[in-house]
Amino acid sequence: MALTRSYKLTINERVQQDPAFAQDLLDEAATLFLNGEPEVARIILRDLVNATLGFEALAKETDKPSKSLHRMLSAHGNPSMDNLAAIFAAMRSWLKVDIQVQAIPAQ
Repeated sequence: MALTRSYKLTINERVQQDPAFAQDLLDEAATLFLNGEPEVARIILRDLVNATLGFEALAKETDKPSKSLHRMLSAHGNPSMDNLAAIFAAMRSWLKVDIQVQAIPAQ
């Protein structure tokens, strides 16, 4: 029998031990959204929320119901741009980071 470990547990522990990892997850989620991969971006955001402030605190920060936020950040969620902006703003505030977009010319 192979030993396995929940990736969610691994993410939670790594975020707690390494703030730069949490920042990288937020950056990756933003990059994925901008590059047309919203499903993966939502899942990364959901895992990051679970590992940091949690959905109840996010609900207070964004003034949105926690259940709605759970649905928005599911693989098949469909958050509006306003809701995404509120989620990213709350995560940026919690992580005390700023997101800067840098365009790289296509080759």
